[in-house]
Amino acid sequence: MIRAKPHVVVLGGNFAGLASAQKIREYAGDGVEITLIDRKDYLLFVPNIPTDVIENRDPSLHQRMQLRPALANDDIHFIQAVVEHVDIDGRKVLFLPSERPGEACESLRYDYLVIALGAHLAYDRLPGFAEHGHTVSDLLHGERLRRYLFEGGYKGGPIVIGAAHFHQGDGAEGLQPYPGGSIPYLKAACEGPILEMTTAMANWLTRSGQGTPEKITVFTPDEIIAADAGVKNVQAFLQMATGMGIHYRHNMPDIARLTAEGVEFVGGETLEAEIKLILPDWVAHDCLRELAICDSMGFIKTNLLMRNPEHPEIFAAGDCAAVTVPKIGGIGHQEAEIIGRQIALDLGRMDAQEANHPLQPVTFCIGDMGEGKAVYVRSNSWFGGQDDVLKMGRVPYRLKMSYRDLFFLTHGKVPGFGLNLAQFAVESVF
Repeated sequence: MIRAKPHVVVLGGNFAGLASAQKIREYAGDGVEITLIDRKDYLLFVPNIPTDVIENRDPSLHQRMQLRPALANDDIHFIQAVVEHVDIDGRKVLFLPSERPGEACESLRYDYLVIALGAHLAYDRLPGFAEHGHTVSDLLHGERLRRYLFEGGYKGGPIVIGAAHFHQGDGAEGLQPYPGGSIPYLKAACEGPILEMTTAMANWLTRSGQGTPEKITVFTPDEIIAADAGVKNVQAFLQMATGMGIHYRHNMPDIARLTAEGVEFVGGETLEAEIKLILPDWVAHDCLRELAICDSMGFIKTNLLMRNPEHPEIFAAGDCAAVTVPKIGGIGHQEAEIIGRQIALDLGRMDAQEANHPLQPVTFCIGDMGEGKAVYVRSNSWFGGQDDVLKMGRVPYRLKMSYRDLFFLTHGKVPGFGLNLAQFAVESVF
């Protein structure tokens, strides 16, 4: 096929992939042709699955946004397929269409490639998880936990919430997002949902008459849980949680296996638990990990303008990028903005002064606490910045719910003034 315009291929259609495709269209205009490939034809709104679980709603009915109409509005072609291989030298992607079984492997050439495939959440590396574990990272497991809590499964036993060890890789070494700062190493890929479920489960126990927060133990493999949210913020949160009676353990060994009785760690220590609510290791997808553009653990190496240093036509955003630590959607959105501006710069549709703003990651998240309340965090201190903001109450909860509704209404194009207004409302008024 002869293309009159540069062809941008985006791999992945969740937060980072969809946002990258939309930002490229916004800034590069009609100067490019864009194709997005994803194995599913919907965006999974992961951040609100815990809320649906605790409020007794099936998340599969509320936390999916169809990709095809969202992409069609911006003249972005969509292919539902599994990515099999990236041929860097040949500048093409090999993919297997996933709409029906029996499809032949096909290929697609690119001038620019944006890799936003996320990461493989390695529950398959947690012995005993399928039989004994729970989580809130997808629709299947969210609904399974909801039914366990609300349909007579829970017997009133201990609850353990925590994360397996994360193997980060070396792809972000030497990058300095803030003066004097760095991308530090984490021993858990994403612990925001762990803190969120800790307080939400505590409130559920009390509200349902199933017990008190003393039944809950939260653990982390790191020195402090969710350090990316700002050490001062986390300390304040832990003071509140332990004041409720929740038990906290840190510097835990990796998980050896889950059993009917609890969580067993490497070295033999165990935590008794009926509910084992676990987040796994985040690992690179098999189709990426052997590529020359990857780091020691298979994550895509980039600079702070999200380009691979050896192949500047290749970008990465979201959880598959080595620089994305922790693995949260908000940082993926920041990276998508940069990618859109960089491609517009290459096409002469934006000048360097406007386009060359390197990544300065911010941990921005809102976690449900139960009973119509939420915790709001905006922090960059872990990366070398100066901001640490923590708010709790009903206003952050309303903001969390409204953001999902606005995201779906706008097909992911939440206006910048809306986010600024929300930040002002929480931080300056509330």
